[in-house]
Amino acid sequence: MATTKWTIDSTHSEIGFKVKHMMFTNVSGKFDSYEGVIETEENDFSTAKVSFSAAINSINTSNVDRDNHLKSGDFFDAENFPNLTFKSSSFSKVKDHNYELTGTLTIKGTSKEVKLPVEFSGLMQDPWGNTKVGLNIEGKINRKDWGLNWNAALETGGVLVGEEVKLIIELQLVKA
Repeated sequence: MATTKWTIDSTHSEIGFKVKHMMFTNVSGKFDSYEGVIETEENDFSTAKVSFSAAINSINTSNVDRDNHLKSGDFFDAENFPNLTFKSSSFSKVKDHNYELTGTLTIKGTSKEVKLPVEFSGLMQDPWGNTKVGLNIEGKINRKDWGLNWNAALETGGVLVGEEVKLIIELQLVKA
């Protein structure tokens, strides 16, 4: 079988996340600069090998002060760890269009295995003859597992920033 290479169409993709703020609302953010390559045997995504990188300095929560705090040593420490990376170890079909993506996520110099549910949205040709694939990835990680420990206690009890980070990743891939 021939290897097929897929790249992320960044104009139709988003690498997003949500974190609880003050224990009751979510703050959303995304990475504006990222790249990834997926290799499959032909168009068989059960054989997918995924590598991905996002630039920490591209974090965007629509608030410059918060973004700068996230880039600081309190969180991602962009000066010393400019990228987060992911490299898959498996991409397994669960049922129908549902898969599980397993791999190593490295943030701030710490590498941990994660398992993320993936919905394969299909394969089609766009009006310009490009073959495209849609993947929706939603999962959860605990930020403290990667040393993102900063927090502040609230006078009313609880903490300012939740530990659980919801990943919301919409990818449109284009066949290279």
